[in-house]
Amino acid sequence: MAQGKTKVVMGTATPGGGFPAYGWPYAEILNATDPILEIEPINTKGSNENVVSLDAGKLDLGLVTGEVTYEAINGLEGRKQANNLRIINATYSQAGMFMVKADSPYRTISDLKGKAIAWGAASSGFIVLARYVMDGLGLDMKKDFELHLLEKAGDGPPMVLDGRAAAMWGGGVGWPPFMAIAKGPSGMRFIAPSADEIKRIQAKHSFLKGTTMPAGSYPGQTGPVNSVGSWPFVLARASLPDDVAYRLAKALHTGHAALCAKLDQAQESTLENTLGAAPTRELIHSGVLKYMREIGILK
Repeated sequence: MAQGKTKVVMGTATPGGGFPAYGWPYAEILNATDPILEIEPINTKGSNENVVSLDAGKLDLGLVTGEVTYEAINGLEGRKQANNLRIINATYSQAGMFMVKADSPYRTISDLKGKAIAWGAASSGFIVLARYVMDGLGLDMKKDFELHLLEKAGDGPPMVLDGRAAAMWGGGVGWPPFMAIAKGPSGMRFIAPSADEIKRIQAKHSFLKGTTMPAGSYPGQTGPVNSVGSWPFVLARASLPDDVAYRLAKALHTGHAALCAKLDQAQESTLENTLGAAPTRELIHSGVLKYMREIGILK
């Protein structure tokens, strides 16, 4: 391997969304930390496409939400069970919520029933999360709201800002579409499930985790926002060689401070969090597990 670079292609998502915002700095820092690595991030349609391409061995790495990972490894919702997926690292905890303009009359999820919602890019994992959250509340995102699925996540903020949509669905610290709305002339406000609604959602879909987005994650956000969600992952095809997965884990661990300097949400992208977020240890790539043992994270 020392003679040339090890090229690794990583699928992100549509332009303007959170996965490209994560994928490019991730590739830049890991490539700089290990000069033999050559991670090439590419735009894709997001989690649903990435998980199929990884399972078929057509991508080396791909960013995939926790909900889509869960469905893929268990063969749920009409998906073919994916056996060719392994975790490199967890990215950042991600909870679903709506964002409205600060002067919006809507305050609760019930208030948004029948209204136009920009749900996000059609193949995004956020759509899968939305389906579970709404189902937990006895709602159907297609029937109980005016459904708008987007070509790319970046198409959502203008719809909210000019009034074509009452709200946009999304989540995560520093998510670019939410940041665009928050920086608009009216400012923003979040609409998230209430404590009782969170209990109802988790009673029906127990794999969803309670999460808190800290105050100050967006301009004008004065308090923490509680919701439900999961951890997205950098997934690899299972056939990615052990030495490449080992290098990726080592570059992430040693380059973590540099990555955080470029990307706030990467604070959570640690191997310790990866161990906690993985549905099973067996899903973590054996090359990553080897590095975890070397540095004492895993006994």
